[in-house]
Amino acid sequence: MTLSRFRARHGVNVLGPADLPDFLELTGRSPVVNAFAEYRARSTNLEPRLLAGEIWGRYDGGRLVAGCHVGANLVPVQCTPDDARAFAERALTRPRSVITLVGLQDQVWPLWDALSDAWGPARESRWDQPHMELAAAPLLEPDPAVRRTTPDDFAALYPACVAMYTEEVGVDPEADGGAPIYRSRVRQLIGLGWSFARIEEGRVVFKAEVAHATPYAAQIQGVWVAPDRRGQGLAARGVAAVVAACRRDIAPVVSLYANIWNEPARRAYERVGFTQSGTFATIMF
Repeated sequence: MTLSRFRARHGVNVLGPADLPDFLELTGRSPVVNAFAEYRARSTNLEPRLLAGEIWGRYDGGRLVAGCHVGANLVPVQCTPDDARAFAERALTRPRSVITLVGLQDQVWPLWDALSDAWGPARESRWDQPHMELAAAPLLEPDPAVRRTTPDDFAALYPACVAMYTEEVGVDPEADGGAPIYRSRVRQLIGLGWSFARIEEGRVVFKAEVAHATPYAAQIQGVWVAPDRRGQGLAARGVAAVVAACRRDIAPVVSLYANIWNEPARRAYERVGFTQSGTFATIMF
């Protein structure tokens, strides 16, 4: 971006391909926490037609100081309370398109405070979600039976994905005609090499995915163990296997976030070596 153009911009703007270097500098200030926004920017080159939404930037004194991903997910990036309120004002000028507001708790609070009267009530609010990171080899021996899935595994994998999503999010991903989109997402993760599972006699007993990744960090999501196999250590050793594969092939730091009330999951992640680095919050509609 030229200096004259940089100076000409102020307030909240929709970012485009020319703004990618500035946005990557912004996400790079906290590359693990901002991995989702950075992944979306890198994978779309900030083209709105590829984003299926927009990424906004707030300028102050001719400098990009904060960002906000606005699509199915609204995700603040490096936002102060003033930045959050500015993005909320912009969001209130259009119909709500997002189904989830998620990010660091101290950035979600001011956004939701400004948006809740118009967008509320939320279907569910999860204000205390430990964000955990691991930048070393897992402390546990990885489960050797956990592997990347292939297209041939789809029939076995898909019911486990639906079960996990329904249990974790509280809604069926196939409801209201959502099955084609969700099936496509599962196939996409398989194709990227981001889907991992332990499959026994054609049945998935553990699974997890990489939700997004950058050169700096990969975030794990969708950790699930078959109900009749829980309490046997499959989650901890399975996540250890995913961490080892991520650090070998995808990114040097692995992150995830969990619900504060899910003590078994948090204990499993701590056994693998994850430590809390922050607190996320999620508002679901």
